[in-house]
Amino acid sequence: MDLDAGHGAALGSARPSEITLSKRLRSLLSWPSAEDDPVTYLVRAHRAVHPSADVSVLRRSYAIAESMHRGQFRKSGEPYITHPLAVAQICAELGMDTVTLVAALLHDTVEDTRYTLQALTGDFGAEVAHLVDGVTKFDKAFYGKAAEAETIRKMIIAAGKDVRVLIIKLADRLHNMRTLDARSMASRARIAGATQEVLVPLCDRLGIQALKRDLDDVVLRHLEPEAYARIEEHVNSRPGWAGYLDDVVGQARVVLRRDKIVAAVKPRPRHYYSIWKDTVAREQDIPFDLPRIVIVVDGPDTDCYAALGTIHGLWRPVAGRFKDYIAAPKNNLYRSLHTTVIGPGERTVEVLIRTKTMDRTAEYGVATDFRYPKAANDSANSADQLDWLQRVLNWERTTTDPAQFLQSLRCDLAETQIQVFAEGRQVVLPAGSTPVDLAYELGPRRGDHCLAAKINGRLAPLSSQLDEGDVVEIFSETDAHTEFDLTVAPPGPRREWLGFVKSPQAQMQISRFFAEHQEPAISITDKVRLGRATIGLTLRKHNRGLASDLPLRRLAEEQGYPDLETLLVAVVDRTIEPDAVVEQLIAMVDHQE
Repeated sequence: MDLDAGHGAALGSARPSEITLSKRLRSLLSWPSAEDDPVTYLVRAHRAVHPSADVSVLRRSYAIAESMHRGQFRKSGEPYITHPLAVAQICAELGMDTVTLVAALLHDTVEDTRYTLQALTGDFGAEVAHLVDGVTKFDKAFYGKAAEAETIRKMIIAAGKDVRVLIIKLADRLHNMRTLDARSMASRARIAGATQEVLVPLCDRLGIQALKRDLDDVVLRHLEPEAYARIEEHVNSRPGWAGYLDDVVGQARVVLRRDKIVAAVKPRPRHYYSIWKDTVAREQDIPFDLPRIVIVVDGPDTDCYAALGTIHGLWRPVAGRFKDYIAAPKNNLYRSLHTTVIGPGERTVEVLIRTKTMDRTAEYGVATDFRYPKAANDSANSADQLDWLQRVLNWERTTTDPAQFLQSLRCDLAETQIQVFAEGRQVVLPAGSTPVDLAYELGPRRGDHCLAAKINGRLAPLSSQLDEGDVVEIFSETDAHTEFDLTVAPPGPRREWLGFVKSPQAQMQISRFFAEHQEPAISITDKVRLGRATIGLTLRKHNRGLASDLPLRRLAEEQGYPDLETLLVAVVDRTIEPDAVVEQLIAMVDHQE
């Protein structure tokens, strides 16, 4: 949704060199001919990936979105409809399906217009309605500080049923980030910081590098404008860069063909944020930017290693600069070989080597199966790719406090990750995790009863930080071991664990253990259910009932609530008494009759 809630920021672009979607949309809106209507570019982008797609539903959803948003403008003075159209365009360029594009066009209607979720469901079905509802924010005027946490929590839960919710949200934020120029410097910094804190790492966890690169760069432009300008000047003025990369690509093609390895070779320039990150890490004054190429083999995984041997035979490899993400994929299922060589002219060159399937997954992540549906069986398993999301949903179920859930999510996203081995399987944990974090990852009971641990065969304190590749054994008081003295090390959990555990799972389980005697908080979702039941019971006292939610929705609108759910929450919070609601409801229905 638009960050300006119906009065958004000026349309712009991430880079001056791009032909901005804003200008394209302005020209389309100025020339509403039959040949070039506002949906033309969207239809073309969608049909380029899905040739047999039914685009009539796109035109119908655009017409409704344009009608509902008519009269709303962004801060630039442009029609508000340019925002949902741009979000749909980003989704189309990712290769998303028609349902996603329809939801993207309508994603702000329920939040910002009189178009109800019930009407949307009737017009486009439950699938589209679920996606739109998943990205619809809770109203800050009614929920106050809890709105942000509850909105993110709601979005994650919705994404657990359909990951397209997150893809629409990321496209929505990317366009909003591209169009922040009409806002104040303070607002730009705040929004960019929030994007960097949650949505950029979320995009990385989903493996959608095609979106993450753009998000990275536009965040850098707003948070570090001087650094961005310096890197942009460097990229636009690199002497002989294109010619050198052409030479590297040409030589690589020759030797690969000689060794009968079928592969595409092309330059792979790094994006601005990647250059900036390495420049800062190396504490250099000038941008650190190595030439880079990617080799995409048309064959099995073993051909990647054959290509690696060929490249190392052509150019001398740099010691310590080889990474095998095929044998040990990243947690977002990114797979590739990375090597650095001394290329032509004794210049250092980075080389990435992967298969076609790996290349697709590296670029589109969880969106791969939507872009290449016929090749879905050959791509990374979506269920595996969404393991992280399932873990987050498990945290959500263990805490009823939305603020705690949001804080845990932020902490998890901010952490780099390590992989350790326990009980014959690989376990992903935040960097700096301890055996206690691992125990809770293996299961709540294992964590609560954790007694001792061995790291790589040696007994270690429970507060010891684990390293990448460690082999860990977890022992509890239920294990048949006599080497641990229970009087010296009583079974946990212990409050001091909260001082060193890193994972949200461990933090929440330990906190929950010590807070069991307290009355648990209640989420907005639970309040909605309870409010509905309360209204139903109160109606029974008057020998009345409701066949549908329509009268309640009308009453909520008359009373100035943004939606029915907010009214139901108000009933539970006793902001309004259920008897008063029912009396007004009966009076309204009887008057209409």
